[in-house]
Amino acid sequence: MESTTVKLTEYSHGAGCGCKIAPDVLSRILAGEPSEKIRAAFPELLVGHHSRDDAAAVELPDGQVILSTTDFFMPVVDDPYDFGRIAATNAISDIYAMGGRPLVAVAILGWPVNVLDPAIANLVIRGGRDVCSALGFALAGGHSIDVPEPIFGLAVTGIVPPLNLKLNSAAKAGDCLLLTKPIGIGIHTTAEKQRQLLDTHQGLATKVMCEANTIGAKLSEIGAVHALTDVTGFGLAGHLLEVCNGAGLDATLNLSRIPELPGLDDYIAKGCVPGGTERNHAAYGTALPDLTQREKALLCDPQTSGGLLIAVSEASLHEVQAVLHDNGLPQEVIGALSTRSGATSQITLSSM
Repeated sequence: MESTTVKLTEYSHGAGCGCKIAPDVLSRILAGEPSEKIRAAFPELLVGHHSRDDAAAVELPDGQVILSTTDFFMPVVDDPYDFGRIAATNAISDIYAMGGRPLVAVAILGWPVNVLDPAIANLVIRGGRDVCSALGFALAGGHSIDVPEPIFGLAVTGIVPPLNLKLNSAAKAGDCLLLTKPIGIGIHTTAEKQRQLLDTHQGLATKVMCEANTIGAKLSEIGAVHALTDVTGFGLAGHLLEVCNGAGLDATLNLSRIPELPGLDDYIAKGCVPGGTERNHAAYGTALPDLTQREKALLCDPQTSGGLLIAVSEASLHEVQAVLHDNGLPQEVIGALSTRSGATSQITLSSM
């Protein structure tokens, strides 16, 4: 791509999925939605926002299921083309996390036209278009507005066979947990923004964020994969709690088995922890045990275009691990789900 001296992260107050409104605040914003009334009025709506799934799902008269999602944020990296690629990959991930495949996308662009050259926005759009094209569908238009800070993302439509639709609420006690990408993206991107990222780590987070979660469509064909969700702005703990709350379960995690980007201990010690980490912990920390500084920084780190969290029965674990191995993805079991022991879902840590 054409070189540019602009540093996009200097034009935004947040970064990537770390811009997301904290889950407790979001719950207050969405409070009072008449879920049962909506379901009664629109029986074809299989999934709305009430289960905190990754996309809405609507059943068509022929039995096919259409998926619809949107995601957008402010720059998480300085390079405009990479920003477009990351934002697009992140938005498309919601379709894969429901077990589907994307059909078409439209762009969402907010641009400070009097501050940043429109040619830079062209690079952002080009990055998003190239991701869609590589995944086999079109970026077919969109909408743009003049705003104080740059924003980019997609609204994506997908499709999934009814039997392959994966819901957060369908996880089961005894399921094993796996994660397809390393965590620590928020720490790495914060270290880069603070100019403390080591040369040997340059580009690692971008590489991870640009890896599409296409594996979700393959995993959805395995019936014993009970739930999928992508790990983004609420961090690993936050998105795991959404699965637990939806299914009425508790979870146990083994921190030593969770894949992570290199150098995190040093970056945490230097204070390269995004503000979203504290917001996340404040939102759902009561569902977690007392955490060390490192544990909090990892479990609550807001990910941008993170991996898929998989809940699969132990009996079919080897089948899932084989699929992950064949696609060059982590295969470690990072935890397990269990019957909820109290009034609310909890996450505990263990050495397993």
